[in-house]
Amino acid sequence: MGHMASPPDLDKAVDMYMDHLRLVLGRSENTVRAYSADLRAACEGLDGVEGFTLDHCRDVLDWAVEAGHSATSVARMVSSLRGFGGYLARQGWVGTNPAAPLRAPKTDRHLPRVLKADGAREMLDAAAQAAGETDDPVPTRDWAMLELLYATGVRVSELVGVDLDDVDTGERTVRVTGKGGKTRVVPFGPSTATALRAWIDARPRLSGPSSGPALFLGVRGGRIDPRQVRTVVRTATAAAGGPTLSPHGIRHSTATAVLEGGADLRIVQELLGHSSMATTQIYTHVGTERLKAVYRQAHPRSGATD
Repeated sequence: MGHMASPPDLDKAVDMYMDHLRLVLGRSENTVRAYSADLRAACEGLDGVEGFTLDHCRDVLDWAVEAGHSATSVARMVSSLRGFGGYLARQGWVGTNPAAPLRAPKTDRHLPRVLKADGAREMLDAAAQAAGETDDPVPTRDWAMLELLYATGVRVSELVGVDLDDVDTGERTVRVTGKGGKTRVVPFGPSTATALRAWIDARPRLSGPSSGPALFLGVRGGRIDPRQVRTVVRTATAAAGGPTLSPHGIRHSTATAVLEGGADLRIVQELLGHSSMATTQIYTHVGTERLKAVYRQAHPRSGATD
């Protein structure tokens, strides 16, 4: 097994793996292109190979299923991730292939699993109601987190990293730090500003010595953990009667809603903090898949059979 003292960044590692597929394994250009798209989407948001973990890979596959990708696409993504993990291990950049245990999750052939506008409204109204019914600050925090996630489409890692002085409820903007330490300013609407003001007022009741400048706090007073955010999101989306989604599913729902509302793809790229337009274009694919699914269900001459 080869060994390098310090691994390259992930974009460079993906480039090297593409060369390996092309030159050593003799894969077709179509296969290389498909694997490259899979891996660049999967590695988006990671700073280094240490972030390419089994849990991360499972989140990527969950997102692909939530996004309505076909069983064939998801199976290819499993192959891409396992192949890349094996390559990283052979180069000595990780101890063992983190993606080796991956199996394709079951895919749903119905419409892509996104939170539609009415489902989002129901989820956020329920969160606001729960916050208003108790003096416990946790439901107010959860309401503010859900509002901010759906309004902005930020990654869960970006959400937990937001500090108090990153939020301007007057201007209705939040500054987030994404991949590679790049910051961007994302707007939000009046309902999100209301929820954030309510949480900032309630925050002192959870804060403690370990709070620091963190906007969102866990029950022990420290910066909230991504796993807690995932639990809040899964519980809230399930209660709204739609699909049970991860925070990435909310991000996907935001992107889909903005695109379906007529936004330019470059605006969506800026909103989501994608460094590459290729990553954003996944959402146009999903929009097409959604259109096909609606057509098959609704059009009398679609050729669909019961």
